[in-house]
Amino acid sequence: DYAAAEAVACIPLLDTVRDEDGAAMIVNPLTALAMFDIVKQEGEKAFVMTAGASQLCKLIIGLAREAGFRPIVTVRRDDQIALLKALGAAHVLNEKAPDFKAALREVMKAEQPRIFLDAVTGPLASAIFDVMPKRSRWIIYGRLDPEATVIREPGQLIFQHKHIEGFWLSEWMRQFRDRRGPAILEAQKRFSDGRWSTDVTAVVPLAEAMARVPAELAKPNGKVFIRP
Repeated sequence: DYAAAEAVACIPLLDTVRDEDGAAMIVNPLTALAMFDIVKQEGEKAFVMTAGASQLCKLIIGLAREAGFRPIVTVRRDDQIALLKALGAAHVLNEKAPDFKAALREVMKAEQPRIFLDAVTGPLASAIFDVMPKRSRWIIYGRLDPEATVIREPGQLIFQHKHIEGFWLSEWMRQFRDRRGPAILEAQKRFSDGRWSTDVTAVVPLAEAMARVPAELAKPNGKVFIRP
C-alpha cells in the first residue's frame, strides 16, 4: 500500500498526467529533452539517431518536428518506416536493407548532420560515424549491440575534428540542476496536452505478473506496466 522514498528524489505529478506516463517519466522524457537541447545548441537542423522506433526516439522526433529539425533514424524493419515518417522523421533507413550503406551515404551527403545520438553502438554505429561530415559528435547513451565497436578511421578524430562522447541522464541532472525542474514540468505538460504519450503494450495485474510479463515484454514497440 505504501512506499518510503527520499523527498528530494520524488516528482510531484500534475493531475492531468496518466499513471502510465507518470511511471515512465524519469528516463525517456527527460533524456529526450536533454539530448534535443544538445542538437539545438549545435545549430544544424539534421541529426542522426539509431533505434529509431524506440519510445525515446519517438519523443525526440516529436520535439524535432515542432522545432523544424530533420531527424535521420535507423530501424530494423520496413513496417516501422511509415509510422516514424508520420511522426516527423525526415529519413528512415532500414539497417537490414541491401542498399542501406548506399542510402546512408546519400542522406549524409545531402543533410550534413553533425550530431549522432546512438543507443546501439557496434558495426551499425561505426558505419554511420564513418560517413558523417567534419566536426561530427557521436553521443553514446546505450549499447544494444554487444558486438565490438570499431573506429574505422581514427584519423578522422585528428584531421576532421570528430568527437566521441557519452550521455548519462543522472550526470546531466547533477550537472544542470537548474534545468531539472523546468524539464520535468515541460515533459508533464506534453503528456497532459497529448503532444506526447507512452506506448503501452500491456498493463498487467500484480497477481498475474509472473505468468504474463515475459510474453508481454517480448512484444515490440511498447512499455509493460505492473498495476497493484
